[in-house]
Amino acid sequence: MAELWMPLMMVALLFAGILSGYPVALVLGGVSTLFLLLSDLPLAFTNLMLTRIYANALSNWLYVAIPMFILMGLLLERTGLARDAFRVSERLLHRLPGHLSLTVLFVGGLLAATTGVVGASVVLLSVLALPRMLDAGYSARASSGLISASGTLAILMPPSVMLIILASLVAVPVGQLFRAALVPSGLLILLYTLYSLVGAWWKARQAGMPGPAPGAHDPGASGAWRDALALSPFLVLIPLVLGAIITGVATPTEASGIGVLAVLLFAWLTGKARSADVLGAAREAAIATAMIMLLVITATCFSLIFKGVGGDRLILAALGLLGAGDWSVILLILLLVFLLGFFLDWLEISLILMPIFVPIVGQLDLGNGLAGGALMVWFAVIFAINLQTSFLTPPFGISLFYLKGAMGDRVATVDIYRGVIPFIAMQLLVLLLILLFPAVLFL
Repeated sequence: MAELWMPLMMVALLFAGILSGYPVALVLGGVSTLFLLLSDLPLAFTNLMLTRIYANALSNWLYVAIPMFILMGLLLERTGLARDAFRVSERLLHRLPGHLSLTVLFVGGLLAATTGVVGASVVLLSVLALPRMLDAGYSARASSGLISASGTLAILMPPSVMLIILASLVAVPVGQLFRAALVPSGLLILLYTLYSLVGAWWKARQAGMPGPAPGAHDPGASGAWRDALALSPFLVLIPLVLGAIITGVATPTEASGIGVLAVLLFAWLTGKARSADVLGAAREAAIATAMIMLLVITATCFSLIFKGVGGDRLILAALGLLGAGDWSVILLILLLVFLLGFFLDWLEISLILMPIFVPIVGQLDLGNGLAGGALMVWFAVIFAINLQTSFLTPPFGISLFYLKGAMGDRVATVDIYRGVIPFIAMQLLVLLLILLFPAVLFL
């Protein structure tokens, strides 16, 4: 049996490397190599590690959907199709109280339900909506919080890159996980909408929420056709991509490819398919995909070696010393994920922790009527909701960085941090509801 100090030193070196600012993928690979050499693991373990890399990453056709969904989101941004949808949505919702807030939520939901790319959603909403909201009298705190939360819907709402990776890690059909994730996604949109409406009605301009806009923005009969044309890419992509995956008509890989083709077709029909924009989006998608796959490979090595030197046994022993029952184990896992979200990205958390926790969760008897694949779907969903908070939790929430990077000095960092607090609370409320009533995921 490996000595106790080895798994502890692996974790310590991992955090030291990450906090030093060195690329996470290289830290994972370096720590894995070092402890593979220091341990007394047999040579056959290296062959097992290579087999796991090819089986879990390089031969996993599910991962082919990742670059396609990333490319779809970037194309919607680069070609201006998403900008057109925002302008039309604002005009259609202008009579409602807090119409800019509702527009941000509506377009954020459309982007989330078509691409699942957080960075593109947050940056686009920041550039389009934040200056308009500030000029219209919305507070910087309310505006930045709503934009960050609305853009972050893309990480949980199908088709999400995070859900694709989680489905692979917990070995459940991605369509089944997508279907279950629609429930918390819908609850979050409902809570965000109620929060915006209540703020608009009861706090009015004192809380930075102006009243309904005048009717000067009515498009008229001649503009109705242009409005429908601007929204048509999303109205077609959502049933085409998401509907095909959930109903099993197409695999995620097939649906993502068809989605990219549909976006290119809409861009061409509207005269927005410029070669420079398409090539730029393809280049960014290739870079993002390479980063993700390098993390998948190095995290696979880390998790396997961590188990090999006794890390999983160390975790089980620690839970035993704490006297943790089955539900306590779940709560401890969620607490650990929430705390790690302050410092690490969702990808590192998922790839490092999921291979360790899935076998542990599979042995639990939670008394909630779930077992086998249903238990894994439920665990993946609550894990995903918890990970979503990592995008908003200061100081390292990546959505906050996207918004700050897009707007610069237009909004203060402290306003961004304070603005996301109500939305983090709403996410935790949805997490509690799914914990207490898991059956709602399978209705």
